[in-house]
Amino acid sequence: MYMNQEEIQFREESDLLGTRLVPRNAYWGIQTLRAQENFGVSLVRLFNYSTLVQSMVMVKKACTQANHNLGHLIDEYAEAIIQACDEIIAGNLEDQFVVDMLQGGAGTSTNMCANEVIASRANEILGEPRNTLSPISALDHVNLSQSTNDVYPTAIKIATIYGLRDLSNNLRSLIDALDEKADEFKDILKLGRTEMQDAVPITLGQEFGAWSGALKRDLQRIGWAIDILKTHNIGATAIGTSLNADPEYIELAEKYLREITGITELTTSENLVDDTQNSDEFVHASGLLRVIATNLSKIAGDLILLSSGPIGGFHEIILPPVQPGSSIMPGKINPVIPEMVTQVAFQVIGHDLVISLAAQSGQLELNAFEPVIAYNFFQALKVLKNSIPIFTEKCVKGIKPNHLGLDIVHRSVGLVTALNPVIGYKATSQVAKKALDTGRPIREIILEEGILDADWLDVLLSPRRMTQAGIAGHEHKKSQDHDDSK
Repeated sequence: MYMNQEEIQFREESDLLGTRLVPRNAYWGIQTLRAQENFGVSLVRLFNYSTLVQSMVMVKKACTQANHNLGHLIDEYAEAIIQACDEIIAGNLEDQFVVDMLQGGAGTSTNMCANEVIASRANEILGEPRNTLSPISALDHVNLSQSTNDVYPTAIKIATIYGLRDLSNNLRSLIDALDEKADEFKDILKLGRTEMQDAVPITLGQEFGAWSGALKRDLQRIGWAIDILKTHNIGATAIGTSLNADPEYIELAEKYLREITGITELTTSENLVDDTQNSDEFVHASGLLRVIATNLSKIAGDLILLSSGPIGGFHEIILPPVQPGSSIMPGKINPVIPEMVTQVAFQVIGHDLVISLAAQSGQLELNAFEPVIAYNFFQALKVLKNSIPIFTEKCVKGIKPNHLGLDIVHRSVGLVTALNPVIGYKATSQVAKKALDTGRPIREIILEEGILDADWLDVLLSPRRMTQAGIAGHEHKKSQDHDDSK
């Protein structure tokens, strides 16, 4: 039901700029209100990235536990804040994280939104009216020993590690599907191509195995990225000098952060000033996404080529039909899943450029552009992570060979390559040219001109033999020489 301004109940909250009316039912407070008024840009809210919300709150919980352990927070306040954090980590109140992902202030609006929601819920737990100021303060208690400049990048790193782990799982499923196809198609011969021209034979299984190999390297790269992201700057406070942070607090916060997140590799940076002002870890992680996107785009493009036709293209494989392809051409089926993957790759590569520009534009002790880094990274991660299972289930697993399209391997001039070691490059080139000019088979020309006998030719021009290592015909020649010496 629509409620006009007069029907909404408000509470008063104050900050250094004055007093404002905040909707009474909101868990967020005055600084979140100002952020909503100032930054309605992307219209993508923090709650759209629940992992980032949960990571922010995990950091808040760890810091609260550390402050409580050191006696900087009384039991009552600490217990209420921790309970509020646990509820949000479990998925409650996520709709209260309403700030726009694109914002000025290096993420201050995101940090303050988390502080305010936690404080309001903690005050409720204490039996007080919902508010962000009293008795538990969003700033004095929830944000104790912290700054946006250590909380926000640490939360981004934690959320990124979670996201990369999910991406790894999706990538493994795709790799498994490609490996299964590589095994299924290991005996299916086809024409190889280089520069879109006929080349020597290959098996369809070898092509699928090559795609799998590229993605297996990507899995390794994900592990390297996580290793770099595990270093955080909690306790750095504003610029890395740890002003207003108890030295013991830094060690305790790290301990609790490991326990809460389950990421046991998390470790405090050896140089907090460096870790506070530089964002190269995110450039590295984004570059990883770009590499994965590049490999996926290559695979998708190959599938589009190999399935092209059915009359005017290669038509060597058949992709699963998932929807009609045209509003005007009946019966047309398009490779829509590989096309979707290709567009995802374009998007990821674009996000990577933004992240690189933002990281290099940080000034002195802080990068104020981390919000656009977070926005673009999590957008890229989301589309990449979501596209892979679709690609796996709706495309790769259902691919079938088209044996009629694959049969052209036996008519390819590329077979002549196997003759090089036996009759030389010049003679081989002449045979190939004659075959192309006349349209006659390679075998027929060689036998007619008496260049080789039929038995040896069968060995040399075996497409299956040409998909394996070694010099075709070498073993046959050695056997023949052995027979002649008897």
